[in-house]
Amino acid sequence: MTAKTLFDKIWDRVCVHELHGQALLFVDRHIGHEGSGGGFAYLRRNELPLRRPDLTFTSADHWVSTKGPALEDIENPGMRRLVAQFAINAEEFGHTAFPLGDDRRGIVHVVGPEQGITQPGLLIVCGDSHTSTHGALGAFAFGIGSTELNHVVATQCLWQSKPKTMRVLVKGARPEGISAKDIILAIMAKIGANGATGHVVEYAGRTISDLTIEERMTICNMSIEAGARAGIIAPDEKTIDYLRDRPFSPKGAQWDKAVAYWRTLPTDEGASFDREVELDASTLAPMLTWGTSPENALPITAVVPDPADAADAEQRAAWEAALAYMDLTPGTPLQDIAVDRIFIGSCTNGRLSDLRAAAAILEGKTTKIPGIVVPGSTQVKLQAEAEGLDTIFKSAGLEWRESGCSMCCGFNGDIGAPKERWASTSNRNFVGRQGPEVRTHLVSPAMAAAAALKGHFTDVRAL
Repeated sequence: MTAKTLFDKIWDRVCVHELHGQALLFVDRHIGHEGSGGGFAYLRRNELPLRRPDLTFTSADHWVSTKGPALEDIENPGMRRLVAQFAINAEEFGHTAFPLGDDRRGIVHVVGPEQGITQPGLLIVCGDSHTSTHGALGAFAFGIGSTELNHVVATQCLWQSKPKTMRVLVKGARPEGISAKDIILAIMAKIGANGATGHVVEYAGRTISDLTIEERMTICNMSIEAGARAGIIAPDEKTIDYLRDRPFSPKGAQWDKAVAYWRTLPTDEGASFDREVELDASTLAPMLTWGTSPENALPITAVVPDPADAADAEQRAAWEAALAYMDLTPGTPLQDIAVDRIFIGSCTNGRLSDLRAAAAILEGKTTKIPGIVVPGSTQVKLQAEAEGLDTIFKSAGLEWRESGCSMCCGFNGDIGAPKERWASTSNRNFVGRQGPEVRTHLVSPAMAAAAALKGHFTDVRAL
């Protein structure tokens, strides 16, 4: 029998039909947010039912206000209409939805695993690029566009060409003070923003298996920033323990059946990948980005690079443009870069363990600069408050907000002022991503907290 990768096993199960090099795939879970309303409008225009309401789950996250929990807290009228329509769509089409006021609501990529909607071996799609997050539990998960969304809501299937496979093997013991965010930023720096284009990336090795499920979500979340179609990690006993007794996890005999299937999913010994990359985690230091792409990442101990050292003319031009936008001088120690504000949150780093990591740095201290802390879901918010983390953040001088995407995309009005420099735990540092002319540096929650205390980037290991 041919040895198969984890991805191949899922692909073979969900492939319904093949034609002219394309495969028709059955979608096990469609998850969405208020920005997915176009799909429901398509059904309405064409007088079609939602094909599988039982496999459709949505959560309001992108356009909700983090300053208050009610519809009236959304200042922009257009955004307010989108969120209001979200609840109307759910009632009309009969799928499971988490609207404003629902304690299960939050960023869809936090809510899916949290509620047990995300499970190993499933094909999951969502109208959001960071759907790759769900691969942390052994699912094949990727973002789709508006035309693909229409096809899914109408048929519960999707035409796709089969991606190539890539394995990123992360070896070695993770040093103290090194987070999952540091690991994925190091991978980004190694392979580049196009390094995984056209591939499904499987993360493997001792370092990956040692990570918690929430840390694995951070890794898979940023796979898309390297051009990957998806990121995936083989399910193991940690995965099973994580999913046990969650609201939408299988129950009773179905649980036993599901677990038995999940244990067959890990890549077979001897299975081949189209490309393999290795990283030694034991050599890592806390990371941050200096430019306008997640690949522009360096250890905190480094200096701002010089475009004269770029590999070619194209890279040199990109570095020059990035440094001009970020207002940085080559040779400046990264630890000397002053920060105006910090943002802790997003589907990359807005989970309970992320908030705990930041609170551990901030407890009993006062920040030199302001910032906002946005839990990834209402469940995370409630748990954090039960542990007193909100009190730590507020006592330190930071704002504690309602759950939502917030500054990761800035759709809801959470943006910085022009030329402000932010330490952000989100996933993208593109030009204008967090507001016009805002300068974004990607870091881990602990590194963001350290920057808030010092007023500049600092090596969190010293704290």
